[in-house]
Amino acid sequence: MSFEVGAPTPMVLMLRPRSGYGQWVAREEYLLSPHVPVTEYTDNHGNLCQRLVAPEGEFSVRATATVETADMIDESPGAQFVLPAELPDYALQFLLPSRYCQSDLLGQTAIEIIGDAAPGYDQVEKIRSWIYDNLKYEYGTSNASTSAVETMQSRVGVCRDFTHLGLALCRAINIPARMVVGYLHDLKPMDLHAWFEAFVGWRWHTFDSTDEKTLGNRITIAYGRDAADVALTTQFGPAILKEMQVWVNAA
Repeated sequence: MSFEVGAPTPMVLMLRPRSGYGQWVAREEYLLSPHVPVTEYTDNHGNLCQRLVAPEGEFSVRATATVETADMIDESPGAQFVLPAELPDYALQFLLPSRYCQSDLLGQTAIEIIGDAAPGYDQVEKIRSWIYDNLKYEYGTSNASTSAVETMQSRVGVCRDFTHLGLALCRAINIPARMVVGYLHDLKPMDLHAWFEAFVGWRWHTFDSTDEKTLGNRITIAYGRDAADVALTTQFGPAILKEMQVWVNAA
């Protein structure tokens, strides 16, 4: 990523994947030009965040990682719905409406979409496949303020919009759902990608509405309630992103 910085600007980056279920970070490297001091903290969602002050002028960040991932995701048809009263504390926040996911306005729509699907995993898969079948993926049709309700109305968007709608529809039927951003091998065109996870059968499961089938070989960078929680860069001053290049290669 290359920035043009008008004055010394505090920034928070969210660039580091962390090892966990589904991925193992074997190697990482970060190059800042010019070099500046960096500190790191873990946010409320467990994401690794890097704090720095970007100097005036041209500033670039290059982050690379070698990550072991699974070729296929775990699928659990029939995994049961977890009653809200029995959910673990950390999952409760992902039942609530959020800035881009107005689940409180989509209850009837969600009920119509799931039909007679069994409560839990099967309902989420019904939502995921409905979005894939009924929305058109097209660049330039949404912006940073587009919400799930607007995407439902327009039936068009990109991965961010598809994910927000999936989140809102799941939460509307009391299934916790969280946004995930990261990288997907062989994505075309290659870019940062977004998908969602739903809490059914007492654990998180991966769903991606942009493909006919949810694929493996994903690298997770960050989790959150919606896009407001998972920005790769947040700057507090006159820093303009001039260029960003993303690549994912099989080792």
